[in-house]
Amino acid sequence: MKAKTQKTKRDITFIDLFAGIGGFHLAFHNAGAKCVFVSEWDEHARKTYEHNFRKIQPELFEVGLFAKGKNLFAGDITKVNEKEIPDFDILTGGFPCQPFSQAGFKKGFADTRGTLFHDIVRIIKEKQPRAFFIENVRHLLKHDNGKTFEVIKNTITKDLGYSFHYKIVKASDFGLPQHRPRLFMVGFRDPDVEFEFPEPIKLEKTMSDIWGAPCEKEVGYTLRCGGRGSGIDDRRNWDAYRVKGKVKRLSPVEGKKMMGFPDDFEFPVSEVQAMKQLGNAVAVNAINAVAQQIIKSLNAYDHRK
Repeated sequence: MKAKTQKTKRDITFIDLFAGIGGFHLAFHNAGAKCVFVSEWDEHARKTYEHNFRKIQPELFEVGLFAKGKNLFAGDITKVNEKEIPDFDILTGGFPCQPFSQAGFKKGFADTRGTLFHDIVRIIKEKQPRAFFIENVRHLLKHDNGKTFEVIKNTITKDLGYSFHYKIVKASDFGLPQHRPRLFMVGFRDPDVEFEFPEPIKLEKTMSDIWGAPCEKEVGYTLRCGGRGSGIDDRRNWDAYRVKGKVKRLSPVEGKKMMGFPDDFEFPVSEVQAMKQLGNAVAVNAINAVAQQIIKSLNAYDHRK
């Protein structure tokens, strides 16, 4: 997998938590930052991640560079000792959204997966990174009448002492023909760091470009983790389109283009797994735009000091 990098004024490092197939890694790599630690528990996602990123950063997968002879590509984050994680500048991660999703059970922190936010907290508390960038479904803002979001915000600002910026960002805001609204949350250890989310850009690529033929929809449906094949006229449909008058169903080829992954990104798993992984992934272009802004803010702050 090829990736263009741009130079920054200082070496910026990050860790990739709840990494999935590496959307955050790809975005920050393209922004000129270096990954120093990864955590992903799903065996299929791990396979795709390593297949694509070993050629970019082979040291992440070499045994012996982490605690007790393990590599820096960790599994279950709940079993990782935060003291043993290498120092880093930015914590990134799209922590599991099922507890907060309208499609889920809406149990929030009562759902055991919801407590994974606390793994982010313990790592920030111990490692004191310069910044964090975490992502979740938009519904997190309203979950439990806003109480869940308030817990997250108060924990970050009052307990950890970080600044806190948030915004609902759509993939289509940054050039990808897919709605995919997500809640982006960014914060800095020093509240004096100035930060604003990047302004949306004009959509230059449509679903016709994705398919390579006229498509009746300009902006596509949000990719999901399940429910494929529900039928083009079904209200739950998200993977069927009318292209040049014929019904076509998304494959990983179109899916990765809609998510901003490069053409040479490969899936060494079944198509079912690949589509599930894309449904769980982040929109790379949107993450990259924010990553560049975070690095720009840190560099500007360093210059002022």
